[in-house]
Amino acid sequence: MKKTLIIPIAVAATLIISLTAFKLKDDKPAKSYWPNDAQLVISVSMQFETGGQPEGAESPFSGNPLPKGNPDMPAESWFRYGAKEGIYRMLDLWKKHDIKVTSHVVGEAAIKYPEVAQAIANGGHEIAAHGIAWSDQWNLSYQDELAFIKKGIDTVEAITGKRGRGYNANWLRRGPNTLKVLQDLDFLYHIDDLSRDEPFITKVRGKNFVVMPYTLRNNDIVNIAGKNWSPDQHLAQLKMEFDQLYAEGANKRRMMSISMHDRIGGAPAVVNALNQFIEYAKQHKGVVFMRKDEIANMVKNDPNTPIDNSEIKFNK
Repeated sequence: MKKTLIIPIAVAATLIISLTAFKLKDDKPAKSYWPNDAQLVISVSMQFETGGQPEGAESPFSGNPLPKGNPDMPAESWFRYGAKEGIYRMLDLWKKHDIKVTSHVVGEAAIKYPEVAQAIANGGHEIAAHGIAWSDQWNLSYQDELAFIKKGIDTVEAITGKRGRGYNANWLRRGPNTLKVLQDLDFLYHIDDLSRDEPFITKVRGKNFVVMPYTLRNNDIVNIAGKNWSPDQHLAQLKMEFDQLYAEGANKRRMMSISMHDRIGGAPAVVNALNQFIEYAKQHKGVVFMRKDEIANMVKNDPNTPIDNSEIKFNK
């Protein structure tokens, strides 16, 4: 007669735990290509521009411009929304999720709304540079461009107590001297580049300078304002971009960039969409949200950070 082996429940539980522990111990952890062991780093830009816009700046009303010299009252109120509502709503979102972002602040926006600039800094977010005003700099002389950028960082520092180490030109349109100007002003990085999905190093006068690639794909001013996307379309874009970069992050260093503007990204439906995206991203292991200056400092001396001198003719 066949005998049945009966194992006491306590012994069986111990055996299962031991076998599970053995299996976990035998499993190799996933390789990370980031110094902080992340699989994907996400960096959010929150552009504070309200109050720095020139006459006739792009708005929902700029397709039907008024004659020069006539104030466009509804357009001005649309911009004010960023300072009155948009930034504060986004600050509440970052606080809810314990996320720190990078805010490129236009100098004249900080002058007009110092309380907003201070609220961003007080929230622990990076205060980065965005010029003294919405104005072209690609056509300036070296000295004039240096003065333009310096006035912006000096102004914002006087208001917030924080000096910008990262730079964003108006519509990314830097000139051939911009990186040398930034180097002379002790900047750490710039974002006016779309060539990669990870930070990299470029040589400026033979010295390392960090490039933190920006995005036009995950950008509210391009997609929502420019293409009239609905917030759910923007959310779908963010999720699909995340899924692809997260999968790639198992085999290479990947960074996801997201861009929000005060008067657009701070609208209720857009913040709702971004909240849903953050909740989705946080369900995945190895996802880290970081300020751009923190990322740049983390990778600037890392031998695994790529060096790309595609613009060397401008940076000698």
